[in-house]
Amino acid sequence: MVSEISNIARGGAGVAVAMPSAPAPASSQAPGSSAIQLPETPKVQAPKPVAIKFDASEVRQNLQEAVSMLNQQMASTKRGLGFQIDEAVGGPVVTVRSAETGEVVRQIPNEVVVRVAHNIEKVKGLLLNARA
Repeated sequence: MVSEISNIARGGAGVAVAMPSAPAPASSQAPGSSAIQLPETPKVQAPKPVAIKFDASEVRQNLQEAVSMLNQQMASTKRGLGFQIDEAVGGPVVTVRSAETGEVVRQIPNEVVVRVAHNIEKVKGLLLNARA
């Protein structure tokens, strides 16, 4: 038993002993140099400024023209759809009308939402005193 223990301690009888590996072969490159040459300081370029021209009145005019074209198209096809731009809502309002009676069947956004938006526009002057 003592011989088995001493054999195990020396690395025998099923125990794997790590043998020191051979040193890595020397590189043909000079020390401190690498295969890829990196520049000392990276060259960073600022992005070129982009001039964005946005004319809100032109966009509003184009939107009004599109709405009138849609209304003309719907009138020519005898459909009960109506389109309008509501400033208080901040976008388009679509109404679906009955062809026989002319009453509003459906409105997007809902009539209640449109009324609330108009009331908020009325109250804005009361909530904010714009004196400088």
